[in-house]
Amino acid sequence: MAPILTKTLVMTALLALPLGSAAPVLAQEAKPREAVISVTGDGESSLAPDMAVVNLAVVKQAKTAREALDENNKAMNDVLKALKDGGIAERDLQTSGFSIQPQFNYPQPVDGQQQQPQLIGYQTINSVTVRLRDLSKLGQVIDQSVTLGINQGGDIQFTNDKPDAALEEARKNAVAEAVKKAKTLSEAAGVKLGRIIEINENEPRPLPQPVYRATMMKEADAAVPVQGGENNYTVSVTVTFAIEQ
Repeated sequence: MAPILTKTLVMTALLALPLGSAAPVLAQEAKPREAVISVTGDGESSLAPDMAVVNLAVVKQAKTAREALDENNKAMNDVLKALKDGGIAERDLQTSGFSIQPQFNYPQPVDGQQQQPQLIGYQTINSVTVRLRDLSKLGQVIDQSVTLGINQGGDIQFTNDKPDAALEEARKNAVAEAVKKAKTLSEAAGVKLGRIIEINENEPRPLPQPVYRATMMKEADAAVPVQGGENNYTVSVTVTFAIEQ
């Protein structure tokens, strides 16, 4: 008798449920899942750089921190003055690092005993990041800066002030590749490609990558040869298509 009683109680509970609350659940279960194809497309676009970011530093050593700092200050002030006189704006010059560090000599062990390090002086490093908007002056700026006291750095990043057009072209190419992939997949599967349901641009934000097929930049009197090349912008998108039933 116990099993019959259990079935009776379950049926009673189901009948007691409001019809309105049960209807959406039944409708959701009855609705078939939409068939889709999801693909990722990558697009690229190249653009010649119109700006360079250069890191330059002055490193000085002296017996005292005061002497090292004074020597460093003189050299860096000369460099900054020359850069400004050369047409580089204040907004394109930024101090990117500064340090004063003691310098030690570490004697060899005597009779197996470690010796105390000996303070021999101080080292100061002052670095500045320069945003150069006229690439024709790049070699000249580096050469002149070294003459005035720059003795460390030189890292150069070629970039673009306004890469919007290149990014837009890369996005179009990425979507076009995604559509091409989706058509290939649908034809291979024997189904018909439907409407686009969703498009997502994948993070992170695309950054320029150098393309090493550069030609030598034309500079009349630059002592340091440099090459600008091209920046390659890459965008990745994911596109989801419906499959027509």
